[in-house]
Amino acid sequence: MSSPSPARHRKSWSDAPSGFFEAEAAGLRWLAQAEPNGGAHVVEVCDVGTDHIELTRLRPVRPTAEAAEALGRGLAVTHGAGATAFGSPPPGWTGDAWIGRQPQTNEPTPSWGLFYAEQRVRPFVRRALDRGHLDDAGARTVDRVCDRLTAGDFDDDRPPARIHGDLWSGNVVFTSDGAVLIDPAAHGGHGLTDLAMLALFGCPGLDRVAAAYEEAAGLDAGWRDLVGLHQLHPLAVHASSHGPAYAVQLVEAARAFA
Repeated sequence: MSSPSPARHRKSWSDAPSGFFEAEAAGLRWLAQAEPNGGAHVVEVCDVGTDHIELTRLRPVRPTAEAAEALGRGLAVTHGAGATAFGSPPPGWTGDAWIGRQPQTNEPTPSWGLFYAEQRVRPFVRRALDRGHLDDAGARTVDRVCDRLTAGDFDDDRPPARIHGDLWSGNVVFTSDGAVLIDPAAHGGHGLTDLAMLALFGCPGLDRVAAAYEEAAGLDAGWRDLVGLHQLHPLAVHASSHGPAYAVQLVEAARAFA
């Protein structure tokens, strides 16, 4: 078998679950459909197989204020490209889904709150509880927020957005052509979820990203008050996989909305 081209970056996992890399490729291609209309730049998929994916090799450079602002505007366009439903997977993909290497579901759901509670927060809370990373009292606090989510208390009139779904700073590569998105867990969701993850784990020029996004997306006043709500998913994911320290953060974030 020939070696990958030097212009490509190859990721491989010999024991990858069925569909793991195909799901990533579908998500990248779906996000990239918004690029011609001004959407965020997305790494190009060159090849994909059951145990690997090959992507255009990116060459990182120092982030700039201009690139951060362009990322904010581009994200607003990508989100605005929409999805068929909250929880919908990328078109043409109906299999399993993952965030990192942890499984999660992408099942179309009538409302954002119902989807977010039942497919993004509660499953990881149960895993964290089962693994001893979260205690019963903490789980009950998060469950109260999930009850409010399923009741529609946090739903708004925004349609399903086409979101990256795992947008921490490590999945944003600043290049000479601007910020480029990699490694998505793409699905139909709420745009604030991407902003919230950038805020949770830090991102160069975050204030400029957020300001540009706010203007381009026409966010309602008070949107920053909901950032913690949208951080429950990544915090629950990390509580499940990384332990009690993230569980403490998860419960603290949940208390503001319980």
